[in-house]
Amino acid sequence: MSDLLILENESKEISDWLKDSWYKPGLFERLNEKLVSSQWIKTSEKVVIFRLLATMVDAWLSLMKAISILEKQEKNPVVKNILSRFSDELKSWKTLSYCMSLFPSSFWDSETGMIESGEKTWRLNIALINLADQIEKIASINGKIKSALMYPAMIIVVVIWVIFVMMTMVVPKLLDIFEDKSKLPASTQLLMSISNAFTSYWWLMMILAVGGTIFVGIWKRTEVWKYKYDLFMLKLPVFWDIIVKMILSKFARTLSGLLSSWVSIVEALRITSDAVWNEVYKQRIMLIRDDIRQWLKIFESMEWDKLFPDMMVQMIQVWEQTAKLDIIIIKIADFYDEQVDNKVAVINKLLEPIIIVTLAVIVWFIAIAIMQPIMNLADTVSNS
Repeated sequence: MSDLLILENESKEISDWLKDSWYKPGLFERLNEKLVSSQWIKTSEKVVIFRLLATMVDAWLSLMKAISILEKQEKNPVVKNILSRFSDELKSWKTLSYCMSLFPSSFWDSETGMIESGEKTWRLNIALINLADQIEKIASINGKIKSALMYPAMIIVVVIWVIFVMMTMVVPKLLDIFEDKSKLPASTQLLMSISNAFTSYWWLMMILAVGGTIFVGIWKRTEVWKYKYDLFMLKLPVFWDIIVKMILSKFARTLSGLLSSWVSIVEALRITSDAVWNEVYKQRIMLIRDDIRQWLKIFESMEWDKLFPDMMVQMIQVWEQTAKLDIIIIKIADFYDEQVDNKVAVINKLLEPIIIVTLAVIVWFIAIAIMQPIMNLADTVSNS
């Protein structure tokens, strides 16, 4: 009996020590909140949430009730936890834009800005619909580009794998049939050197490939080199035109959504500069914002700048004078989206034959390098 009493006292002391030393109320809640905030909502899920919220708010349901309904029917644990946090904050009389700002990995500054403007102007349902349309359109063009480039990317991966297998497994066995390798033709000796490099230093190639990818990923995010990297992307052969049109489309679509939600032009340009992923355009948009503060018009700031095409500047000039900038900006975005679609389709058609021809040249070189000494040997035997 005394032993049980001692064990009970010891367990109580351990429990008290744990509570006093490291356990605090809300620790696991804060940890869960940290994990949730580090994850993000998929674009398709955001579109559904904004459209359903717009429908329920338009039907005169309170925002708190609408969030509660979405939370109950949500299956994704990440989205469910975020909606639960929304519900708690709304009960404390916080706004929807404030709730979204708590999860920057899921909701961009431009999205939060549109919702905040909708709340201030009592046009939340319209802001939600416009935001859903904008996100859906941007996701659509990004999805088309990814799907169009997926096939060429897979072919390139297969080609690299085939070359690696041939150089490490096939070519060495074929070259073993030749005893005196010093008398082999130049093409065969070149192939042998490449094969030896693959066989002996494949691990070094893997380290360089992985390390180079990680280094570039970190390097391009630094404040000093991000501008130079983005400037290089704008000068990349073949792909620079697609990159520029994608940036202009996102610039126009984001700016149009903010202006249609009654965000001031100065604030809209600031938010748009953050939404545009290219540092070169980001800094240029901020200069436009500074020019507007000096009472210049947008087209006057864009004029003679190669970053913005003349057609875009002229259209903004015409429609800015009629106070319908948000309408013409969205038409510009649609135009550039169509241009991106056409460019990607053309490049996709050109890449396939280029890759096939490249693979054929590689196979032809390997075949010549292997068959040439065999044919020479056959000539020598026939002559003797």
